[in-house]
Amino acid sequence: MYLHAGCQIAVSPDTKCFAVDWLGVEVTRATLGIIGMGSIGYKVAQRARAFNMRILYHNRNRRRKEEEEAVGAHYCAKMEDLLQQSDFVMLVVNLTPETHKLIGKKELGLMKPTATLVNISRGAVIDQDALVEALQNKVIRAAALDVTYPEPLPRDHPLLNLNNVIITPHIGTATVQASRMMAEEAIANILAVLNGQPIPSEVFPK
Repeated sequence: MYLHAGCQIAVSPDTKCFAVDWLGVEVTRATLGIIGMGSIGYKVAQRARAFNMRILYHNRNRRRKEEEEAVGAHYCAKMEDLLQQSDFVMLVVNLTPETHKLIGKKELGLMKPTATLVNISRGAVIDQDALVEALQNKVIRAAALDVTYPEPLPRDHPLLNLNNVIITPHIGTATVQASRMMAEEAIANILAVLNGQPIPSEVFPK
């Protein structure tokens, strides 16, 4: 939130000085709750550890003890426990019937009023109407969304007019290097199928 708004202040022709009491919140030593500790969620945890964050996670299956210890992550069997304790909640799950609108009014109400919700998975994992209401009523502090439903949002969608949400156009993997790696992975999988070999990135392994 502050990066986007701060950039606007810095370049505005109306800016005469910078306010000294315009303050954000620390990431360092904050509690990060990761919902979905697959390969991407685990990489998020590795990076968060560099900021000395307290890391909680909720996942269908618990990670091995040595994997938890490697990033200092603590398992929450109940998602509710993670929501109540986290300063930042990050969604890193696949979109399935079970995760559709995983975060709704009830879940948002469990979060701290100072918490930020971050979604890098799929837009439909969040009930967007409930999120709008939560942001308008300061049920949570803010949201950062790389994904929405639909994409892009209709230009009159209320999420686009809130000052406590930042939305990016699904650019989490939008780098030259990542695009090349994804293309190479797709080719490797196609060749494996054509050659009757095991599929390296099979979504639902037998």
